[in-house]
Amino acid sequence: MPTDPLLLQERHALILQRLQTDGRVLAPDLAQWLQVSEDTIRRDLRDLAAAGLCQKVYGGALRMPLPAAPGGTPAQRRAAQTGRKAHLAAAAVPCVTPGSVVFIDAGSTNLAVAAALGEHRLTVITNAPAVAAALIDKPLIELIVIGGRIHAETGASIGATALRELELISPDLYILGACGVDAQAGVSAIHFEEAEFKRHVASLSKTVLVATTNDKVGTAAPYAVLEAASVSVLVGEHDIDVRQADAFAARGVRVLRAAKP
Repeated sequence: MPTDPLLLQERHALILQRLQTDGRVLAPDLAQWLQVSEDTIRRDLRDLAAAGLCQKVYGGALRMPLPAAPGGTPAQRRAAQTGRKAHLAAAAVPCVTPGSVVFIDAGSTNLAVAAALGEHRLTVITNAPAVAAALIDKPLIELIVIGGRIHAETGASIGATALRELELISPDLYILGACGVDAQAGVSAIHFEEAEFKRHVASLSKTVLVATTNDKVGTAAPYAVLEAASVSVLVGEHDIDVRQADAFAARGVRVLRAAKP
């Protein structure tokens, strides 16, 4: 770095550039790199987090997940990265035990998991109409749909009616749709009500599985859902960040890698 002192805006720009490149930053490393105190870096990270440009965590910060494209719909998101999601689904399906009760959350990767379920007898509960539609013609699957108003951006029921209906269930497995997945920040969601709903389903479930594409790994959305150690199984792409995979495994999480597309 140049020896001349950097302006505040220059420091912020360099920190954001490092976040986009590495996905995470640590305060001591930034302080050494930018030749300022750790207190200065912590103030910078607080400012950036308050502006919604990063997620501050203990000792540093994480990049925020990329927002959906303007006007993007659940259908448009389902059309993205279909090959990668199909490979994630193929790796996740063996974790579903025949005869069990499974809650499948909303999300395009979870929809791929639902479509890939075989001919075993299962009870599947979902709050996502798209997931229900993928399962309705599978005769061995007993389908239960959690109701209420559909949240347009998530494509799922996540409000008060849906929360009340959860009181009657106790899933063996919860396939959780995540917006951010990080070994330090845990699993997170973009919307407050969505995070509340996911936390509640997780509290009722015996095990939790998260299948995620690489773009969500090492990121944190605004609202926390679960700490990393509460995830039972993490299914990542074949080239998932090794540091993240190892950190999840160190927390007792079973880490599976999908086949290479």
